Amino acid sequence: MPQLNPAPWFMIFMFTWAIFLTILPPKVMAHTFPNEPSPQGMTTPKTAPWNWPWH
Repeated sequence: MPQLNPAPWFMIFMFTWAIFLTILPPKVMAHTFPNEPSPQGMTTPKTAPWNWPWH
């Protein structure tokens, strides 16, 4: 059974991570968010108190 031979495991591990590190980062970094956040002012909006008729 070839899976019991531990000799190629390290090379398989290294090739797998090399492929992951060369293919995935450009795909992740190319992602753009559809809604860019816009800066808001430092003033907080004035809120009215809630009406609690049952209290």
